[in-house]
Amino acid sequence: MKAGSKFLNAVSAFALSAGVVASGAGVVLVGSPLSAQAAVIQRVDVRGAQRAGQEAVRSNLTIRPGVNFSNSDIDESVKRLYATGYFSDVKISVSGGTLVVTVSENQLVNQVVFNGNRKIKDDKLQDVVQTQPLGPYSEALVNADIQRLREAYGAIGRSDVEITTQVVPVGQGRVNLAFVINEGDRTKIANINFVGNQAYGDRRLHDVLITKESGPLSFLTRKDVYSPEKLRADEEALRQFYYNHGYPDFRIVSSDAVLDESKNEYTITFTVEEGPRYRFGEVSVESTVDGVSGDDLKGLVQTKAGDTYNARDVQKTMEAISKQVAGAGYPFARVTPRGDRNFQSNTVGVSYLVDQGERAYVERIEVRGNTRTRDYVIRREFDLSEGDAFNQLMITRAKRRLEALGYFTKVNITTQQGSAPDRVVIVVDVEDQSTGSFGIGAGYAADDGVVLEASVEEKNFLGRGQYIRVAAGGGADDARTYSLNFTEPYFLGYRLAAGFDIFKSESSSNDYYTYSEQGFTLRVTAPITEELATTFRYTYKQIEYTGDGDWQNNLSQPYIDLVNGGKYSQSIIGQTLTYNTLDSMTLPREGIYAAATHEFAGVGGDSEYYKIFGRARYFHLLSDELDLIGSLSVGAGHVVKTGDSLNVFDQFTLGGRQIRGFENDGIGPRMPNGDTLGGTTYFNASAEVSAPMPAVPEDFGLRAAVFADAGTLYGNEVASSAGARGTDSSLRASVGAGVTWASPFGALRFDYAVPVAKEDYDEVQRFRFSMANQF
Repeated sequence: MKAGSKFLNAVSAFALSAGVVASGAGVVLVGSPLSAQAAVIQRVDVRGAQRAGQEAVRSNLTIRPGVNFSNSDIDESVKRLYATGYFSDVKISVSGGTLVVTVSENQLVNQVVFNGNRKIKDDKLQDVVQTQPLGPYSEALVNADIQRLREAYGAIGRSDVEITTQVVPVGQGRVNLAFVINEGDRTKIANINFVGNQAYGDRRLHDVLITKESGPLSFLTRKDVYSPEKLRADEEALRQFYYNHGYPDFRIVSSDAVLDESKNEYTITFTVEEGPRYRFGEVSVESTVDGVSGDDLKGLVQTKAGDTYNARDVQKTMEAISKQVAGAGYPFARVTPRGDRNFQSNTVGVSYLVDQGERAYVERIEVRGNTRTRDYVIRREFDLSEGDAFNQLMITRAKRRLEALGYFTKVNITTQQGSAPDRVVIVVDVEDQSTGSFGIGAGYAADDGVVLEASVEEKNFLGRGQYIRVAAGGGADDARTYSLNFTEPYFLGYRLAAGFDIFKSESSSNDYYTYSEQGFTLRVTAPITEELATTFRYTYKQIEYTGDGDWQNNLSQPYIDLVNGGKYSQSIIGQTLTYNTLDSMTLPREGIYAAATHEFAGVGGDSEYYKIFGRARYFHLLSDELDLIGSLSVGAGHVVKTGDSLNVFDQFTLGGRQIRGFENDGIGPRMPNGDTLGGTTYFNASAEVSAPMPAVPEDFGLRAAVFADAGTLYGNEVASSAGARGTDSSLRASVGAGVTWASPFGALRFDYAVPVAKEDYDEVQRFRFSMANQF
């Protein structure tokens, strides 16, 4: 052997014996550069792994006896052992043919507790932190948990929370970990300011935002909690508001949230540029798809020349055309609006171009971020599924539907390239929010006085999208009400809202008799269009009259007959057609809500009649700047007997619910002693104007209203009603003023009305307190 070869062999042997040492500081090479060459070890020696065990260490090594390894293998093994979280220090060295792995074990967490927390319960905080009992104690993980806890408290408006930790050894390498929390005061939003707005005042724009300034009731509404996500949502809400009110050039220059740490208050400032207001110019539909004529699609256009520019109407037109064309056998057709802006006349001409889009299919729909709502509840809001032709307008519609559910604080839908050029992955990012509520409400009824009601409501029961409500109420004179409501919005997998209502109530009349009813309703609602729906229902009701005290001397003959009869039943089938274009169900400013119902009683039971009735209300924003809302409503109904006669409880009643200033059932045919008989025909109409209460912060939700009501109830088919008064169609009317309050407990309304046209025998009630929206 040559001398040079002997020298190289000696160097190689030195490299293996000197070894390679790897520790938490990285890989350290000891010896000559030849040590970087591949090497082989014969055995692995693990030291210091008392609790974890030697095999657990070996399983995380990438080095195996008899297999070549290099420095990168040692480095990867160190990283893997650290990643387990069980070791505070790791060293790997080579000694001869042995790989020596020396570890220092982290302490184990025996128990995790939280001290000082009142606003967030222990079980909620336990879900936030990643340090868990029987897991390793790691300072890096604990510090990350502290940040997660800060974010959890920030989400409820307590950004100044202070969190420290206490670590108590309990022996055998175990510790108890305590997060000590000083929740501090709520972080308020002192002011929300707008800069650059000319068309709309600050008060009107405040109403658009999700975030609200702090007020006396903010601890209930939680609308004054700042978060960057809510700020982004507010920006989008402002854009949509301006785009839908004629300002396509609107943009947000900046939005800033500044925290004054000394006062623990945020000041939020939106700087905007509104641009000029536009109207629609010439509107047309063009098509380059063979077999599709633009002229045939013009009837679907909702943007009319001369109307104020409205981005929502443009979107609805695109969706309507796309649906029509896809239904005609062109699933890949694309609808693109092209705007022709005239800066001199401030008009925007819109041309809807229908062309053959690129062929693309939905590869999959990926749902992320939902911790409570089931995936299928989200997926079913899409009108397309895996394998269908991709249509961007259907994605937009699905986003609108998901936002309307009220299950999520945010909904974001994006698309990604699929496994092939013609495949698209739809990614749905959502964030669940609380959908349950407990309410205590109050109302006023003429017969029962103040009526209190407690209810528990869940709009997303068990994350399945089901609605359930349980309520119980009571008032004076032993008045009692109970109800259970349940709705499955997608019955049998179809867009059918099926449900049932179970109810029971009891009341008395001047201590002369007790009236009680109990029963159930089965119903199913099917959408016809996005705005039109039909509901079919079956109701079975048991009614009982029971005499109290000297009832025979105080009741008229029709009611004496009812009490003598005792128990009655009704079996009713009905259908309702509902048309709804309201922009909001809580505070509508634009749109129509109309419902027409016809029902037949006589499939068993003691009632035999055919009844048709309906109501409609139209809302219109009279002034954007003043947020002045006008509304007109009308109602009518007629009932005819299909058997021998009508019962008192089969006929219509009219009163303060429709014509304020009168008691419930205070208008129409009645006996000389005041007993209400009801009528066969009614008409009513109302006009109202409302505006925010002056000098009151808009976040209080107070609005003032003035109104005028009119109506009539006449006709009577009740047997033995000789001597009845008010069977003619004389008109009743009233004028008044009211205050509505969008309280945390529900919408409350206070009205004061003065009858200006009435009969002597009508029953008047000038002050009225209620909780119902009068759509």
